[in-house]
Amino acid sequence: MGKYRDDPRALEGLIEPDRVHRDVYADAEIFQLEMERLWARTWVYAGHASQVPAAGDYITLDIATVPLIVVRHTDGGIRVLRNRCAHKGTKVVGDTAGNTGKVFRCPYHSWAYRTDGSLLAVPLKQGYDGTRMHETQASRGLAAVRNVEVYRGFVFVRLAEEGIGFREYFGDSLSSIDNLADRSPEGELEVTGGCLRYLHNCNWKMFVENLNDTMHPMVAHASSAGTAKRLWQDKPPEVPKPMAIEQYVPFANDYKFFDDMGVRVYSHGHSFSGVNFSIHSSYSAITDYEERMRQAYGPEKAKQILGTVRHNTVYYPSLTIKGAIQSIRVARPLAADRTLIESWTFRLKGAPESLLQRTVMYNRLINSPMSVVGHDDLHCYRAIQEGLAADGNEWVSLHRNFDPAEASAAELTANGTSEISMRNQFRAWREFMHPA
Repeated sequence: MGKYRDDPRALEGLIEPDRVHRDVYADAEIFQLEMERLWARTWVYAGHASQVPAAGDYITLDIATVPLIVVRHTDGGIRVLRNRCAHKGTKVVGDTAGNTGKVFRCPYHSWAYRTDGSLLAVPLKQGYDGTRMHETQASRGLAAVRNVEVYRGFVFVRLAEEGIGFREYFGDSLSSIDNLADRSPEGELEVTGGCLRYLHNCNWKMFVENLNDTMHPMVAHASSAGTAKRLWQDKPPEVPKPMAIEQYVPFANDYKFFDDMGVRVYSHGHSFSGVNFSIHSSYSAITDYEERMRQAYGPEKAKQILGTVRHNTVYYPSLTIKGAIQSIRVARPLAADRTLIESWTFRLKGAPESLLQRTVMYNRLINSPMSVVGHDDLHCYRAIQEGLAADGNEWVSLHRNFDPAEASAAELTANGTSEISMRNQFRAWREFMHPA
């Protein structure tokens, strides 16, 4: 009998309006329930359409411990299939990306499938004559994920057959994806620069919560961004900042800066910081790019697009995007105390190459396994994971700027250092963790 699986009241009791129990980060049973319920019932980012541009192109990934294939079918549409042979259960595709042509072929017994998952061929098929195989799922091929949505190129899936619709789940939070795509003079994005994968020895929620935690940068990043700030502080204002300094230094801003940024939360756990401005607001202008944007959208629309400089937008539970810097990070939970973080960069179609150079540099300076800023955060995540094992206090405080009325608001803007985004995530956690 499970401590939480068979006791809905105990599970619900882990979440209070202004604090959460440590088991949500540390308990293996909770992690398994999250995969079965939260991660299966919500819309989770699977990939980008530009990763599978041609028929037969595919990528593979796991969502909620389920191995999946995202593939471009011969009709031009995108399909998401479970990466499990209908025969013995072998993973049909082992590579992370490639082109399969028109057929997936199992490496164990050579069962073959079309790129929509339908069964194409079975060796010595007559061996199944007179058997019940044709009455079973084995005859129907690779199981397809029925709930797939492609929004501005972003591919989302909901593994659960029944549940909340895509638009209802994300609501107006999709405006951050719109802003990212609209930053292309052609309105389209293209994944480029490869993927930086970074193993975090912590619960996935620690990473997601930290994205809009603006009480930590001036403390955790004092040794990295703070050092960069001190190195540059005596330079005359007219001296152009190197790109690295321009990207490092804003992390060392004070409490007032981050509080004045503001944070906005939406239903179902989504949020973004940088309502009024962000750490990306003072980057050097790229004149050629701005002119291309004015030509594409007109002066007013271009100004509105480029003037939106949100910091991190969290699409709960899996995805965070930075529109102003054209990068995303994706959380792939592995265990209660292990999470794989993927960092991806985008090329804005129709934009000058210098913009991509800034994006790629930011991703390597801030989000990569080699980043000194990233290691600041990772140290804190590990320290939390280890510290939660200590006796004496089983609860994690989320009291900062708590207002009981926030629970009933579908959308709400607050001061930037509020912990409202974490509380909002746990309201969504409780919503989707209930028993079926």
